Amino acid sequence: MKRYFVTGIGTDVGKTIVAAIITEALQADYWKPVQSGSLDFSDTDRVKELVTNPQSYFHPETYRFQLPASPHLSAAVEQVTIDSANFILPQTQNHLIIEGAGGLMVPLNNQFLIIDLIAQLQAEVILVSQNYLGSINHTLLSWQSLQQRKIPIKGIIFNGPPTSASEDYITTYAGVPKLGALLPETTINAAVVKHYAEQWKPFLL
Repeated sequence: MKRYFVTGIGTDVGKTIVAAIITEALQADYWKPVQSGSLDFSDTDRVKELVTNPQSYFHPETYRFQLPASPHLSAAVEQVTIDSANFILPQTQNHLIIEGAGGLMVPLNNQFLIIDLIAQLQAEVILVSQNYLGSINHTLLSWQSLQQRKIPIKGIIFNGPPTSASEDYITTYAGVPKLGALLPETTINAAVVKHYAEQWKPFLL
């Protein structure tokens, strides 16, 4: 069974939509270990709304905080310390898609980052890169951090207007495959997610 951790080169680069598409493509389970903010409609709620197959199960978050901020700060405001020992993989016989919070160096506590969580969970990474000025630098820095930790990378999903010069440079330099591209869409709904899921599925297996 596949265990993919969906992380990004930063915040708001499209991780949740990408995670929904991959969840749909593999009819996988979904788990977001930490949710900071938007508790009335969390990322888990969003993915659940977009995924229509009958197989996927949506596991509850380990930590949920009110403040939309870095998890270590959101936790501190509620006088909570995030304990890495509490992150236990959900029990499932299905593929599992795990969605991170922000990028790799987002702190969960004073000593424990998202990249540490990925290593602890022994998951293979799918990196979401948004096409903007500076994204080559941010993407390769993220790739380098994963390489240094010897964390396996399944590939990269690009989000935004196609920019072949950037995408080709990143994949060639890093030696990491492009798994798919999320183009600008006027709306994101279950039908759009299903369309991308069908396109990406062969590259995810």
